[in-house]
Amino acid sequence: MKSSGTNKPRAGAVRKSSTGKQVGSGGQGRQALEGKKPTPKASDRPYHPAGKRKAANDRFAAAGGKRPSSTGAPQRTATRVSNPKQSDEFEVVTGRNSVLEALRAKIPVTALYIATRIEYDDRVKEVMQIATKRGLPILEVMRPELDRLAGFDSVHQGLALKVPPYEYAHPTDLLDKIVASGRVPLLVALDGVTDPRNLGAIIRSVAAFGGHGVIVPQRRSVGLTAAAWKTSAGAAARTPVAMASNLTQTLKAFKERGVFVLGLDGGGDTPLPELSWAKEPLVVVVGSEGKGLSRLVTETCDAIVSIPINSSTESLNAGIAASVTLYEISKQRARKK
Repeated sequence: MKSSGTNKPRAGAVRKSSTGKQVGSGGQGRQALEGKKPTPKASDRPYHPAGKRKAANDRFAAAGGKRPSSTGAPQRTATRVSNPKQSDEFEVVTGRNSVLEALRAKIPVTALYIATRIEYDDRVKEVMQIATKRGLPILEVMRPELDRLAGFDSVHQGLALKVPPYEYAHPTDLLDKIVASGRVPLLVALDGVTDPRNLGAIIRSVAAFGGHGVIVPQRRSVGLTAAAWKTSAGAAARTPVAMASNLTQTLKAFKERGVFVLGLDGGGDTPLPELSWAKEPLVVVVGSEGKGLSRLVTETCDAIVSIPINSSTESLNAGIAASVTLYEISKQRARKK
């Protein structure tokens, strides 16, 4: 290729001539180290926490209100609520029936939340009357905030209660209380039931058919959560729930005191209608939704009872099985009186 004979620089690569005095890196460093202004105080910096507190205090003073303390965390508004999924310091009871029953039972309550523009019915009116009479904090919140408080999978019907964690009874204390009242004990124990809706349904059935309480194990079992409160339709407020650290040992201790332990299982050797112990002190043990009764609990039971069902149906869930069994026991007890 023939050269043009001229040495022209390519476009875009023209060297610019320097203007002014050239300095090395030392000079540039000295310029960077030159001071600018004194560092402002923390309270004069709007992005600093102290500056934010000062601005808030100035706003309060300008409005004629009380100035909050300049130290400590800023105050929270009354409608600000915590997420129950991130804190174990409280439980949430939702639904009109559950809230009303909880207030009627005078359980400890720290706050009542009510949705804005709620449709008033007799239950809401009674809830407001009880809460006002007891001097409970009543906080009106928007429905999205109430949804977050109750859990987005919960139907709160515009009402929610913030209550301390449920205080479980001790199984032995519960049995002593039943015996001291002159009643024939009828309890339901759960063996590995993890669905809170099943627990709520069982509590409701215990209350409906003359039972005296429910026993849940401390491990691998559901506790009395907001979903269980909701499903129980308020029955949890008047039906005690006890927690056993070891369910097998608790059942053995009950047997030593003359309580018969009946396990529910589809392959049981005693059909429910032929149960001859209905009038005796009873503990009905309901197994988990999938595996049923555990081996140790099965060995502890005095009898394994089955519910006759159509062959086309594989099984009943824990809540329905307990309900059918409690109904049959209550019917036999009423007939034998």
